Amino acid sequence: MASYPHVEPSSKEDLFEQNRKLLFGIAYRMLGTVADAEDILQEAWLRWQSADHESIRSPKAFLTTIVTRLAINQLDSARHRREEYIGPWLPEPLIGEPDADKNAELAESLSIAFLRMLERLSPVERAVFLLREVFEYDYADVSQMVDKSEANCRQILKRAREGLSAARGAKAPASVPSPQDQAKLAKQFTSAIHAGDLASLANLLSADITLYTDGGGRISAALNPIYGADKVARFLVGVNRKFPHGMQQAAMVNGSLGALIFDGDHLDSAMAFEFDGDRISGLYVVRNPEKLRHLKASGNEQA
Repeated sequence: MASYPHVEPSSKEDLFEQNRKLLFGIAYRMLGTVADAEDILQEAWLRWQSADHESIRSPKAFLTTIVTRLAINQLDSARHRREEYIGPWLPEPLIGEPDADKNAELAESLSIAFLRMLERLSPVERAVFLLREVFEYDYADVSQMVDKSEANCRQILKRAREGLSAARGAKAPASVPSPQDQAKLAKQFTSAIHAGDLASLANLLSADITLYTDGGGRISAALNPIYGADKVARFLVGVNRKFPHGMQQAAMVNGSLGALIFDGDHLDSAMAFEFDGDRISGLYVVRNPEKLRHLKASGNEQA
């Protein structure tokens, strides 16, 4: 059983707020939805208020346990809905600059590409992987948080790693360009689309690029992923011809370079880039209005 140092008394609200960012980060990575993550934090707050605080030695561990178990239950019920989702399912985008002190694992775990891979894991596998590999809890803590033995957690983590390795396939790890080179690529990408220059646009894309568009059946979007530089380029230029007055604003989407696309004052979509060397290797476009509602509020907190 894990042991924790004694924590000096503080107000319930202060202790909860000290851990809010961590709790949101866990809930969001588990569920991929801002609204559900906020709902879980609200439920965790209610349980925290009614808890016997004299018996709680680590507020952080106690709150993480509540959020993790709520997220596992929520994800169990969400999986069936996602199987019936119309078109590709993408996480709700988070917009804003990432924290400067984030480690590489924490930053990668926020990307839309990585969150999509996590969908291959069972809810418990996802929780164990995130708690151990991303948030760096020891096995004793993880064991208590998911209510499994330490030996079981080690096996669960092994299966999760194998599942993610299979999802990545034999493809070599991406070579991520500098922020300056990313910005240059993104600018060239936008210019080529507006100019209708298929050749230049295709040259900016990796040969095996995949474009995902999430409309959720509520707004027009490709119902299947689009593969290959030529097909993706033609799709993007075709969409631009239908909506020639759209405005694109550079933004940090889930911790990396992306864009917000407006039709007048209306936010039409959020797009995230995936880079490999001097090419764009993946595009993720969220158009489902329900997944963009939270962006109309003033900024959302980075997880």
